[in-house]
Amino acid sequence: MPLTDPRPSDPLDVLAQRALSLWELPAGARADLINLSENATYLVTAPGGWKSVLRVHRVGYHTRQAIESELAWMDALRLDAGVPTPPVIATRTGARIAEMAPPGGSVRDLVMFAFIEGREPAVEDDLNAPLLRLGEISARLHLHAMKWTPPPGFVRLTWDDAAILGAAPVWGHWRDGPGVDAGAEALLGRLETAVRARLARYGKARDRYGLIHADVRLANLLVQNGETRVIDFDDSGFGWFLYDVATAFSFVENHPKVPEWTQSWLEGYRRVRRLPEEDVREIPTFIMLRRLALLAWIGSHAETDTARELAPSFAAISCDLAEHYLSRFG
Repeated sequence: MPLTDPRPSDPLDVLAQRALSLWELPAGARADLINLSENATYLVTAPGGWKSVLRVHRVGYHTRQAIESELAWMDALRLDAGVPTPPVIATRTGARIAEMAPPGGSVRDLVMFAFIEGREPAVEDDLNAPLLRLGEISARLHLHAMKWTPPPGFVRLTWDDAAILGAAPVWGHWRDGPGVDAGAEALLGRLETAVRARLARYGKARDRYGLIHADVRLANLLVQNGETRVIDFDDSGFGWFLYDVATAFSFVENHPKVPEWTQSWLEGYRRVRRLPEEDVREIPTFIMLRRLALLAWIGSHAETDTARELAPSFAAISCDLAEHYLSRFG
């Protein structure tokens, strides 16, 4: 459902509506904002029930080459790995990526995807079955990544500890997150040291590190008729395979059912791909790496509804999680 009623004065909404003319769409098509995060995502509807999804890219986050690379991997997963990714709808001229500028703004890249039926699962749901299926999907993604040869010019983000915690992190530094006072900085600094040390020991062997989705949180899952589908490969890039399971618990790492949900994911994953216990023991490390990344994201994306909602308590909860982690692994 749209986030808000139509906002005719909002430049992005004006852009989205005007951009529909670039595609061959049914008469009366309109675009309604459904999510604002890295990108603005619009549900496109037309009389008679026709639907698609329009993604308006954030300025400066991805190059055109990086977006083309994302779409190439999505195509390969759908065609070669049995992962039902949403197909791209080409423009009237046959382009997969369009561009247009909002009133008074910079040119944006735009991609339209075919609509996939399904409902975003809620944290209050029984998530064991969806997460078991997500585990199976994740294993297929990783097996495909290990044997796939990307096309020339393929480029995506990196999600290792340097890219998340280093001198120039993709989403900024967790120290700039809301609520990070001197005490929190000291504790989370100890957490960062422990996480980076364990990741250095874990290493980047080919069966542990490669191309990943990097954002399989609940908002990027669709559940329909006993199936789980993964959408939004915008953050896909190179990282540890187990970072994917950590992203499934994004923003709810402190939920008491995380251990149970992890076991469901593992059951599904191991139906498709072997995963040694040595790897499984490191899942809490990847959960904490993701938590630090999200603390940075909230600080650098303060304009989003998610950041505004979570900012007051996110650092304090992160400190509680850090203390628990350090008592086990510190």
